[in-house]
Amino acid sequence: MEYEVLGWPSEGPTLRLDHRQFAYAGKFVMSNTGKVVVRDANAEILGAIAFNEDRTDPDTVWIRYITVRKDRRGEGIGARLAAYTTARAHDYGYERIVIAVNNPFAYHALSKAGFGFTGERTGLAELVLEHPSNRTRYREGLTVFRDRDLSEAERSFLDVKENTGPPSVVKPPD
Repeated sequence: MEYEVLGWPSEGPTLRLDHRQFAYAGKFVMSNTGKVVVRDANAEILGAIAFNEDRTDPDTVWIRYITVRKDRRGEGIGARLAAYTTARAHDYGYERIVIAVNNPFAYHALSKAGFGFTGERTGLAELVLEHPSNRTRYREGLTVFRDRDLSEAERSFLDVKENTGPPSVVKPPD
């Protein structure tokens, strides 16, 4: 797989994704966010991230959207893409990378990318995760999701993770 920063927020990159294959596809057309993609050996996009600088803290970047092609979900692509994006953002000079997630699958994937629950919530039922983090609040975040109206798949996932610690962190791709 090949990872690439298409541009930083100030550069105004845009990206067209097929809305039938990618969640949030319309959000990637906007030019006010930076974009990172991962492609397969045939140069087809498998996943993408959109991010922007925090309005009040120039040392912080917010990951706004992560999307993985529908037929490739569950392969760890999102976690590796988040780890790559985070490493590049730190290289670029950002000290803190933040994301808000609203489901246990995204929460777990971002934990694999080295993010940890801050204890904060934002928006409509979103938990705030940050990098760098010591990830000691992993189970606390899972507990927050337990109190919600969940799908059967989400409830089963939480049952499996109930007595576990945070997952191993994936190495950011070069």
